[in-house]
Amino acid sequence: MAKSALLKSSIAKKVAMALSGLFLMLFLAQHFFINMTSVFSADTFNSISHFMGNNPLVQYVIQPILIVGVVFHFIMGFVLDFKNRKARPIGYAKNNGAANSSWASRNMIVTGSVVLAFLALHFYDFWVPEMVYKYVESNPLNETRYFHELAEKFESPVRTGLYSLSFLLLSLHLWHGFNSSFQSVGFNNKYSKSLHTLGYAFAIVVPFGFIFIALFHHFNH
Repeated sequence: MAKSALLKSSIAKKVAMALSGLFLMLFLAQHFFINMTSVFSADTFNSISHFMGNNPLVQYVIQPILIVGVVFHFIMGFVLDFKNRKARPIGYAKNNGAANSSWASRNMIVTGSVVLAFLALHFYDFWVPEMVYKYVESNPLNETRYFHELAEKFESPVRTGLYSLSFLLLSLHLWHGFNSSFQSVGFNNKYSKSLHTLGYAFAIVVPFGFIFIALFHHFNH
């Protein structure tokens, strides 16, 4: 009974981890779409950013849910990694992990930690200044400021390089994480192969798309 309860608890944690990851991927896709508009039209990017930054539903409902989702996903990731390491036999360290698993699958906690550090930098670069601008300094609304604020963040080659490296590791994290999420929730049918392909495409297009955006603004500012 104890082993059965422990197994169910472990499965429940993995399912919760998977669902939170899929939720964050939806946010990532939406964020990517908005930022990509900055490459083609400053006005469009300003309009969408202004709407997102001043819409009560986004600010007071979706944003807090997103923050909770991020915190939950990463805490659960560390918890599961700790439990997995604790459960491994001592002789495991002598095995060649690369023989039956990819680097990304064996180092999800590493890539995840880097992504978490990137999120902290991203919050520092964009979310904190936005809160200060609106609620601390109480500045008037300015619908044209967003593009300039985005572009100037990528003036520095160091910051641009850090963003690019973070998105490269995000790609590796998503490469394994997307398909692992569907396995965790027991999704296995005739559509599985198509979803695997979609997951790999997402893991390439979205992170490398963000790298393109960063480099575009760095070289065109």
